[in-house]
Amino acid sequence: MPELPQGDMAVRQFSEGYSNLTYLLQIGDWEGVLRRPPFGEIPPKAHDMEREFKMLEKVHPVFPLAPEPYVYCEDPEVMDKHFYVMEKKQGLVIDEQLPEVYGNTEQAGPVISKNVISTLVQLQAIDYKEAGLAEMGKPEGFMERQVKGWIKRYHHSKTDDVEGLEELEQWLIANIPVNEETTIVHNDFKLNNMVIDEENPGLATGVLDWELSTIGDPLSDVGSTLAYWGQAEDADIGINIISSQPGFYSRKEFVDEYAKQSGRDVSNINYYLAFGFYKLAGILQQIYYRWKNGEIEDERFRHLNKAVANLIDMANRTRRGEVL
Repeated sequence: MPELPQGDMAVRQFSEGYSNLTYLLQIGDWEGVLRRPPFGEIPPKAHDMEREFKMLEKVHPVFPLAPEPYVYCEDPEVMDKHFYVMEKKQGLVIDEQLPEVYGNTEQAGPVISKNVISTLVQLQAIDYKEAGLAEMGKPEGFMERQVKGWIKRYHHSKTDDVEGLEELEQWLIANIPVNEETTIVHNDFKLNNMVIDEENPGLATGVLDWELSTIGDPLSDVGSTLAYWGQAEDADIGINIISSQPGFYSRKEFVDEYAKQSGRDVSNINYYLAFGFYKLAGILQQIYYRWKNGEIEDERFRHLNKAVANLIDMANRTRRGEVL
């Protein structure tokens, strides 16, 4: 960790996501980022800051786009929940709009699309055993644990009856793929979890939010990324999606480019995308459950149940071959 300058600390919360809370720390010219769990009751084993910190300790030396972790603390006299401080990556996070310097989406969209894909392929090319990451996950039975675990989490927070849910879950369980290849899995790899150079949309300067990272099936990350990679004709799925604008790759073009760069067989990608939609539905359902029970007060979450229903429908359409 670099030596801290002397002076008062300024603290500013980054725009709120749906998960961990992230703050910018500033002392003079020095900047760092603090990550902590959300306020209120949280699910068991969720928001494990210590695990995320340890993952970054291993990943950063072999994948410098991951922030360098500085310090971890779980002292309740310092903060009510455990937290850690890490490096602040310099660049832009693209969410709803492009910066003017990039031009319009037709110019920047293809460049950014390829950047996302090449960054994911780069991450997956790391020898995780050589990097000392073997103990950070259990590759055997990875997809089975993922599928059954997310189904359990969904039903633990279930509120509404959603059309097609039971049929989808039965299909997911009956068709769990077995992939012998194992890589680092970010588990939340998407455009707005990347930091991109302020002038060059084709250059990544950081990859953020390693909360769910583990070791497992590389195609699970492709499915998750595609679930967030919206298209213009998609229904509301509860997230801001710039990739639906002209110039960005379609999901089909994304898969084709990924297959070209990685050399992997993507013939079963519909399963991974269907599960990606289901997993995103589960994440939003947990948040909606907490909002409906009054554990959190945020009007952004009032209509998440509609997004959940749309995601279940997208997953069913995917398994029928109607999305890709």
